[in-house]
Amino acid sequence: MTLYIGREASKLWKRICAETTTEINLLVDNWKYLLAGLVCQYIHGLAARGVHYLHRPGPTLQDLGFMLLPELGQDKAYMSETLFTFIFLSFFLWTFHPFILKSKKIYTVLVWCRVLSFLVFSQMLRILTFYSTQLPGPNYHCREGSKLATLPRPHSAVEVLFINFPRGVLYGCGDLIFSSHMIFTLVFVRTYQKYGTRRYTVNLVVFFIDKKLPELPDRTSGNLPLLLPVSSKDKEARTKEENHKLLNGNSVDPADWRQRTQVNGKVLEDGNVHADNAMNGA
Repeated sequence: MTLYIGREASKLWKRICAETTTEINLLVDNWKYLLAGLVCQYIHGLAARGVHYLHRPGPTLQDLGFMLLPELGQDKAYMSETLFTFIFLSFFLWTFHPFILKSKKIYTVLVWCRVLSFLVFSQMLRILTFYSTQLPGPNYHCREGSKLATLPRPHSAVEVLFINFPRGVLYGCGDLIFSSHMIFTLVFVRTYQKYGTRRYTVNLVVFFIDKKLPELPDRTSGNLPLLLPVSSKDKEARTKEENHKLLNGNSVDPADWRQRTQVNGKVLEDGNVHADNAMNGA
């Protein structure tokens, strides 16, 4: 037993060393993209902090979700952050699985480059959205009467630049549309769906069923049978077209769409081997 553990530990250590060498080489080539992505995360936090200064509390907007789902409230607010933290840490640890597991489809550095690029573009759209559409926050700390609903004017630029982390991130107001938590969650889920070895169920049922369903017909080809009722004029035009095909020796069967060619008075289908026989006078 001790020998087996020692042998497996040695294999694991070699795997970690080899993967570390590979990832370091990738990091040397891609560190600029990772750094830019991390800087953009700070800019996103800074923008969310800035819109909090503009937030003005007001009546809670009518929303079907609030009507159907019970509010967590201040006592259970930790549940939302705990769930998001679990999702974030799970994905973060999964991206480092090539260092340990034999079965691997990704490089850690490259997958984080892709993830950060997705996050950055989504967050830029989010910043534009919540600065152009400011709504009263429905969370308990953003309502009228709460000391956190509005922020006093900052005394210095340093106060803004440090964004009061982490309290300023957890108790932000005014950045409603659209959810930053959902940006991270959906990016993580879609990335795992593409590169993971196992599948989540979340919104990926659509992905699975879409693979099983036949493709929709292409209406631009013009070769599809008519699926809708046609007028008498359309029927007459279709009849003339079919008669024209009969005169040219083409089939009028709408199910038979193969290309045909005439050589020496003989009709050939799909350019197959009969072409040689026709050319030889067979």
